Amino acid sequence: MKPIYKCLLAGMVLFRTADLHAQEPPENNILLADPSVYAEKGLYYLYGTGEATGFKVYTSKDLEHWNDGGFALKKGESFGDRGFWAPQVFKYRGKYHMAYVANEQIALATADSPLGPFKQTVLKHLKSTQRQIDPFVLIENGKIYLYHVRVDPGNQLFVAEMLPDLSDIRPETLKHCVSATLPWENTTNSWPVAEGPTVIKHKGLYYLFYTANDFRNPDYAVGYATSRHPAGPFTKFAGNPVLDKKLVKMNGTGHGDLFKGPGNKLFYVFHTHFSNTKVGRRRTAIVPLNFEKSAAGGDQVVPDASALIWLRETPGK
Repeated sequence: MKPIYKCLLAGMVLFRTADLHAQEPPENNILLADPSVYAEKGLYYLYGTGEATGFKVYTSKDLEHWNDGGFALKKGESFGDRGFWAPQVFKYRGKYHMAYVANEQIALATADSPLGPFKQTVLKHLKSTQRQIDPFVLIENGKIYLYHVRVDPGNQLFVAEMLPDLSDIRPETLKHCVSATLPWENTTNSWPVAEGPTVIKHKGLYYLFYTANDFRNPDYAVGYATSRHPAGPFTKFAGNPVLDKKLVKMNGTGHGDLFKGPGNKLFYVFHTHFSNTKVGRRRTAIVPLNFEKSAAGGDQVVPDASALIWLRETPGK
């Protein structure tokens, strides 16, 4: 067993309990919404929504204790002057790229390191005739897929292939993925919301995780849909939601990112409300995911809430 995995397991033991009500977030809990994690060479980089002037980055070797690495992207060096939301970092053609939201549009910035600084030569967003948020980029079989939310009518998930230079999408490839149509996905019967996409491939299936309901709603929760092709069509899992306030014992559970951790284990980083009486600032946590055989055939995803980790900021770092 690798030392890093031993550290991770030790961190998990701190939060293992039969009574999940005992999982109180620590005082130094990192407060990032819409979090994502980029992993490389045994180091984990955490980004998320939380600053008015860009995105900070945190680093960790054990997934529990995180060091503040300062700003990875700053206002003025890339597109946007407000609403910096939902960053995702990926590597492509030897460079690191951050897909993110500002001014309710999607933009991409580039850096030589996951720490940043992520910048643009020309401050611009992807072309759009409407609001676009929550980008997630998947590179698969030589193609680049941009999963994202189009805002109107409602928040709906779409996917499109991107041009090789990442300058824009191929409009003719745009396809609808998921909308909030089920009772658990719109518990207040207000503006329907499906957002926060993240995708992983397992045994030939693409698992598209998404979050439904308004983020201020205590019923904000995570489900997934599957497809044999990265562009769909996607079929929602009958057992949705798979991660919600009942499992985590905290309201507003959702909008996260899938990533591989120690031992190639699958994890989901996500946010919750600050408390069960207050929405913000939102708290950041990680939960391991297991693939288990489904009675309907194939593998279903089962979060291990007993091993949930509230992310801690290391003091003085």
